[in-house]
Amino acid sequence: MMKHSVLPIAAIALSLSSQQSFAQEATEIVKFSDVTYQPLNPARGDAAPQAGVLWGDIAKDVPTGAIIKFGENFSSPPHIHNITYRGIVIEGAVHNDDPDAANMWMGPGSFWSQPAGEPHITSAAAEGGATIFLEILEGPYLVRPTEEAFDNHELPVNLDSSNVVWLSTDDVTWIDQPAAKDNTAAPQLAYLWGETSANNATFLKIPAGTSGTLESNAGLLRAVTISGKTDLTVPEGSTESDLVPGSYFGSETGGSYDLSCQIEDDCMLYVRAEGKYTFTGK
Repeated sequence: MMKHSVLPIAAIALSLSSQQSFAQEATEIVKFSDVTYQPLNPARGDAAPQAGVLWGDIAKDVPTGAIIKFGENFSSPPHIHNITYRGIVIEGAVHNDDPDAANMWMGPGSFWSQPAGEPHITSAAAEGGATIFLEILEGPYLVRPTEEAFDNHELPVNLDSSNVVWLSTDDVTWIDQPAAKDNTAAPQLAYLWGETSANNATFLKIPAGTSGTLESNAGLLRAVTISGKTDLTVPEGSTESDLVPGSYFGSETGGSYDLSCQIEDDCMLYVRAEGKYTFTGK
């Protein structure tokens, strides 16, 4: 059994609003099964990817997280966006790059960022399409023609899941951490973007069949399940089971969340935070 393995982590247009909230007070929980969808680009109707918002409102100038579903063989025309977005593949495979680039298919657990103003295309795999999580820090999310392209001085990132760099508790050196016992797998993290003292995001991997406490007192803390199934107990005392990929929980004010990863597969979460957070394995 792993005992007190502490992982300090640097939290490295359309009218859509948040779906059903299950927990009381400041904690929000949205299960994937309760997300409802509308066309991401209303002008294209059912031919467009379908979007379901987890938090925020993709049509307003607010931070927003959403689930996007692409149909089989979907491929967009070249276009730009007015704002930068970040995406993570949950299911299927996605290609996102310059219009003339060779296909680079990114599977589940892959991460990319798309700078505002840069021409690109987005495509989904031929069989089964794809499901992704998309996040913006400001809005609204708009699709514009490439004639309106501009340089916002950001560089795109395409990070296939096979190239994610995972850090164990032994790799994180800025505070002391008790080691796991009996060769039990320890939680791991991977830095994605941001700074320890500001907005940031990481992947957090919780080994199958283990549990721990995710905690932050620094401010905003949001988590989206990317793979595996988790059971969650929130500060208000209620428990939600089977948070499958595409489910979300979080709070504007941080908090302490007890998580258990079910035994079938390791659980991977996308964690957004303001400042540092910890995950204490049990």
